[in-house]
Amino acid sequence: MAMPIGSKRDDEMPSTPSSHHDDSDFKRSSTHLRSGREAFGKVIRSWASKKFMTGCVILLPIAITFYTTCWLIQFVDFFSPIYFHIGINIFGLGFVTSISFIFLVGVFMSSWLGASILRLGEWLIKQMPFIGHIYNASKQISSAISPDQKTQAFKEVVIIRHPRLGEYAIGFITSTLVLQSYSVDEELCCVFIPTNHLYVGDIFLVSSKDVIRPSLSVREGIEIVVSGGMSMPQILSITQTENTQLNRSQSSRS
Repeated sequence: MAMPIGSKRDDEMPSTPSSHHDDSDFKRSSTHLRSGREAFGKVIRSWASKKFMTGCVILLPIAITFYTTCWLIQFVDFFSPIYFHIGINIFGLGFVTSISFIFLVGVFMSSWLGASILRLGEWLIKQMPFIGHIYNASKQISSAISPDQKTQAFKEVVIIRHPRLGEYAIGFITSTLVLQSYSVDEELCCVFIPTNHLYVGDIFLVSSKDVIRPSLSVREGIEIVVSGGMSMPQILSITQTENTQLNRSQSSRS
């Protein structure tokens, strides 16, 4: 059947302005919907990452404390293999025995007889070429946290001006000495400045007049060094001895 001349099919009909307006509205609405979904996704990802990091921050010290405690218990529990070979399987018996043994060793070594035996054993160990150096290094490390003030390696926590003017470094006094000269004798403090936790550091000989003594115990100073300064108190007060030294130095300068 022949189509009338001049007639056009529906798909060839020209688009009206209303159809253009509908297409632009549809594209605009789809664009807004896509941007809204992206913004919502970013908010969800940001919220999830923050909550995940919060969980990590909370659980990390707990996990470190748990695994360190388990390792310490296994390290101290050196009687469990003995009980296992004997055939005694009682939970916690080896750990309790190890703690009791360490306590009794401390009580015995605090006596005169124990100290004499310890000195004799140390003398024998120091005579060995290589083992003596290992024993001396490990003993110095253990003496740093010893509760005995007479044998404690770190005498007190101090602050010195280092490395430049206006900068300070926290350290520990390990010993004191007197520098003799022709004019006057000067008292110097041997200050240990840790650079890698407590095992590696630098040693400075500082005049006792230039040493700042904060009101911190040795244990608090060790915590500050090990934590990287995170346990540092907000306010540090100087002891009365240091205040008098500062007043004397200021009066002498004026």
